[in-house]
Amino acid sequence: MSKQADVIIIGAGVAGTSCALQLAKQGHRTILLDRQSFPRHKTCGEFMSPETQEMLDYLGVHLMGEEVKPSSMDHAKIVMSHGGEINAPLPGQATGISRYELDRLLHENAVNAGAEIVTGTTVTGIQKLGDHRYEVDARQGNERVRYEARVVIGAYGTKKPRSVAAAEEYRDDTVYVGVKSHFSGITIPARVELYFCDGGYVGISPIENGTVNVAALLSLNSVQGSGKSVPDILRAASRTNRRLAERMAEGEPVSGTQVSIAPLRLSHTPHPWSEYPHIGDAMLMLPPLCGDGMSVALRSSLLCSGWTDKYLKGEINFVQWRKQYTLEANRTFTELLRRARRIQNLAFAKTNRFYPGIARMIPGLASYIVKATRLSESGIGTR
Repeated sequence: MSKQADVIIIGAGVAGTSCALQLAKQGHRTILLDRQSFPRHKTCGEFMSPETQEMLDYLGVHLMGEEVKPSSMDHAKIVMSHGGEINAPLPGQATGISRYELDRLLHENAVNAGAEIVTGTTVTGIQKLGDHRYEVDARQGNERVRYEARVVIGAYGTKKPRSVAAAEEYRDDTVYVGVKSHFSGITIPARVELYFCDGGYVGISPIENGTVNVAALLSLNSVQGSGKSVPDILRAASRTNRRLAERMAEGEPVSGTQVSIAPLRLSHTPHPWSEYPHIGDAMLMLPPLCGDGMSVALRSSLLCSGWTDKYLKGEINFVQWRKQYTLEANRTFTELLRRARRIQNLAFAKTNRFYPGIARMIPGLASYIVKATRLSESGIGTR
């Protein structure tokens, strides 16, 4: 069976769905493919900066008007493994909402805009044809489907289709594991808490319905022998930070919310284009410590949908489409990634036990570091 479309987007997470929403609004027949079903729990910090909220508002996804009320956060607390802590105000009001609810809302908006979402679909091949068109082969259950489109966009995160060659030169050598679980019974103020432990860090932040999200990025070496379940891995990590262990002991994991992902390798440079554009984690895997990965996903989808719309309408040709999106993506994200990597390296330096004292000696330093890993709020919707 063969299906025609203007755009095929592979991956129905935040980046892919927001891109599909934009392109469908602009009148392009858009099909969104994902190998799993939605909504579902995903490995994510579930922390939204003011920049993320601004972009969601621009897309017409207004969280505050929904039945599920997200939480609010106005400051951060960082707790080192030896017990020292750093407190800093956040640059604006942050929001906590589970990916289960956020993806559900994004999907509803995309479908209402005219996008088609096809889940349970495994992409088995992507071929670029000589006339700048694409063929995407997929398997849906026992059925094989071929999609033909003028545009393919990769939004598949770190889990590339098997047919897609890995771009190892854009990623670090260190391999990480990401895990997350919701917890009930942990009372947390309007803040995000970050706990350093052997091999990585664990973030705790409030989401909806009185629950908190506990998400960790840990090196593969540090989790070996910790057990196979997400709660086992989190408990093992907490043994190297007493205050984290005390915090987690206040609550219980919420059944069915545990998710893990591996291997994870952080980017050392953006990868906005191969044979087609990339958005979200497929383009750039930002250190989660920076807390702005969701805004990167949204900003990249807005940039890509803008240039893709111009291409589909004949305002620019294929070469201009590739060049302009690549230039703008690199200009937008390269310096952000450099700052994020510097902060990541500093956080894991052996001298990190001195950081709380330095932060007390230099007022405003912690706030400056938090702001350094944020995208600008300006320029959305001006194109």
